[in-house]
Amino acid sequence: MKEHNGKMVTILAIESSCDETAVAILRDPVGDGERVEVLCSEISSQIEIHREYGGVVPELASRNHSLALLPLVKTALGNAGVSISDVDGFCATGGPGLASSLLVGHTAAKGMAVAVSGGRPFISVNHMEGHLLSPFIMRENGVEPNIALVVSGGHTMIIENRGFGEYELIGKTLDDAAGEAFDKVAKMLQLPYPGGPEIEKCAEGGDVKAYKFPRSMLKKPHFDFSFSGLKTAVLYTLSELDTVEGKPRERDLPDLCASFQKAVIDVLVAKTMRAVRERGLSKLSLSGGVSCNKALRAAFGEACERAGVELLICSPHLSTDNAAMIGYVGLQKLIRGEFSDLSCDVNPNMPLNAMKMRK
Repeated sequence: MKEHNGKMVTILAIESSCDETAVAILRDPVGDGERVEVLCSEISSQIEIHREYGGVVPELASRNHSLALLPLVKTALGNAGVSISDVDGFCATGGPGLASSLLVGHTAAKGMAVAVSGGRPFISVNHMEGHLLSPFIMRENGVEPNIALVVSGGHTMIIENRGFGEYELIGKTLDDAAGEAFDKVAKMLQLPYPGGPEIEKCAEGGDVKAYKFPRSMLKKPHFDFSFSGLKTAVLYTLSELDTVEGKPRERDLPDLCASFQKAVIDVLVAKTMRAVRERGLSKLSLSGGVSCNKALRAAFGEACERAGVELLICSPHLSTDNAAMIGYVGLQKLIRGEFSDLSCDVNPNMPLNAMKMRK
């Protein structure tokens, strides 16, 4: 039962699971969870800080979250045109993620929930549920039944989504996530951090057929993925190329990146589209940081158009780590009266069953 139906609801959300400090303020004018407005979505990136290390350094990440968070909250309130007393609830990412980073945002949201006059509810949000529902943030009908592909640096999952809180995991990676494979291959090619966007950039103009990389488990009847073999195939190919101090020559990079990227995309598209057919659904949602990849978006757009399937995908700034997606989940829970206890802790390895997954 929705407790706030007919009443405007405002929530402040914090995301600090890894190296992005993010704050968002969302409002539902009528409290039914279907017509959500993003009043502001602010992000303070740490990419430049971690670039020289070739990856995220947890201690640096948490320290910079602590420095950036309070000014970002003030900026968000100002840009949204609300005062903190106007906020009906506070939410933050509880996991999965880096423990030290999660604690910064989680603790701050709890503190604000207690500090506001009269107290406010606090809601701990699963980061992956935020990604899962991000394509619905700007839609007017709320969460609709769909097959969802969540593809990020740490996860690659196919989920049947029947509505808010009604999810079934039907496929996942058995080893590397797609985003992880992108990052590891980028490191092999000695491309800058973060690797995924660099591979996408290098792939432009490359020949996708230049190298015959494997499409693992493409013909298997299940919906699971494996990208470790593809990563190994790139490594073996590199050992056979003319390199300079282990780095392939500039002339070879576009073809290598394009062929690798196409191998990942082919598997993601084929398995997800098969899930749509077998589950008999007419909508497919694509989310997670890797969904920013233009070639991936184009491939799904073409596949969905051929199949007569509606593709739900949000803008890139809502696809990477952001607080608007956390706020969207938090707002749905706030409307339903599903609050978290202030004693709850972060969970760096928060399981999917925290999303009320069906068997």
